Amino acid sequence: MAAIEEILDLEAIDRDIFRGPAIHSELTRTFGGQVAAQALVAATRTIDDDKFVHSLHGYFVSPGASEKPTVYLVDRIRDGRSFSARQVSAVQDGEVIFSMQASFHVPGDKGIDHSDVMRDVPDPDELADDRSHLPASSRAMLAEWGDWDIKVVNSSEYDTNPYTATHQVVWFRSKKELPADPTFHVCTLAYMSDMTLLHCAVVPHPDHPVQMASLDHAMWFLRPFRADEWLMYDQISPSAANGRALVHGRIFNRQGDLVAVVTQEGLTRTLEPGQKVIPMKNLEPEA
Repeated sequence: MAAIEEILDLEAIDRDIFRGPAIHSELTRTFGGQVAAQALVAATRTIDDDKFVHSLHGYFVSPGASEKPTVYLVDRIRDGRSFSARQVSAVQDGEVIFSMQASFHVPGDKGIDHSDVMRDVPDPDELADDRSHLPASSRAMLAEWGDWDIKVVNSSEYDTNPYTATHQVVWFRSKKELPADPTFHVCTLAYMSDMTLLHCAVVPHPDHPVQMASLDHAMWFLRPFRADEWLMYDQISPSAANGRALVHGRIFNRQGDLVAVVTQEGLTRTLEPGQKVIPMKNLEPEA
């Protein structure tokens, strides 16, 4: 996989039209986090410096081809005094593969202040990078993301909520230092947020092979952070039914500040014989 700087380096084709590069990948379909991150970059390129993104909501309309570039068309929905809104369409071969709306807000507004508390888990430096207990599809995806430190915490290492159907805790960060620009870190986290999240839905079903793909993706950016410092991704799946799973993640920095929240619905359809869990070139089909 290419460096995140290359992934987020969009070419300006015309006013509000950008092109994201084709990125070499073992995935046959474009990674959802890549499309979401590039769409967010395109939106931020049309926003004045006095506003910062605070939320995005996107739908993966159809699978993209990883070997092809993607064109991003930005609509300037609104520019107000405190908020701006953008709509972005990601296009390949004339067809929309992803549609996103993003909202931007001026910093410094005053109001109430509270936050959830981070789960008590081992520090990432205390964890061995042992992936042997993970399913083959998870190990294959982790191998795809070589530029990232990703450590899945064993569930025996933390207390679980008895009212939660499934849970997964992951520490992750960029292995290399990233540019200082806060917007770059936000767009990078949009890319990272699609890593491992849908896999938390299959934790209680280790022997049930499913076909997985992201269907929609929503994020809220709550507090400043750096994507090259350890972040804890606390994931649950409140429901799985009808071939779809709802997954939810809270992202904390190492100091325990809640910096972002993610919600996604994904395809978790029972896998037919001969199909792959994830469309990867070197991942063997299920028997």
